[in-house]
Amino acid sequence: MTKRCKWAEKSSNEKDYHDKEWGVPVHDDRLLFEFLTLEGAQAGLSWSTILNKRDNYRAVFDNFDAAKIAGYDQSKIDELLNNSGIVRNRLKINSVVTNAKAFLEIQKEYGSFSKFIWSFVDGKTIQNSWSSCEEVPVKTEISDKMAITMKKRGFKFFGTTICYAFMQATGMVNDHVTYCFRHDELNNG
Repeated sequence: MTKRCKWAEKSSNEKDYHDKEWGVPVHDDRLLFEFLTLEGAQAGLSWSTILNKRDNYRAVFDNFDAAKIAGYDQSKIDELLNNSGIVRNRLKINSVVTNAKAFLEIQKEYGSFSKFIWSFVDGKTIQNSWSSCEEVPVKTEISDKMAITMKKRGFKFFGTTICYAFMQATGMVNDHVTYCFRHDELNNG
């Protein structure tokens, strides 16, 4: 029997996400913006709720094309607020547009969002060795620093806990527990 992180055993969707994506280093700007958006949408909700709506998010948010999203007007936002396929929270939807603009500014300044965001971990995955899911933190000094920096740059719905979840999702940290088959697969140390 394949052993994996306990949180991934709840549904086939979570299992699939865990086995194929969670913790895999992401350097593609479009995918980084997708995770940034989805992690923000998750605030106060379960990750499984967002995973179940992920395809809808891709469809209605132009496959997370930050340049297109930055140009959304009020009629597009109203359309999104009426779409039951996503989390219909005005603040969260508005934050996607705000974050797209801040994201584009970082791309302009650094050449890529990836270069900027990965600088928080010196460009390489932090390899952790947790023996149980209960040991895994919800935030760290690095996620605190990232959240403060992102807020100063205009990002919304990207506090320290969301930053840490983003870091886990995009492989900036390997938080697969040591008994999970993915831990060693993703340990590049």
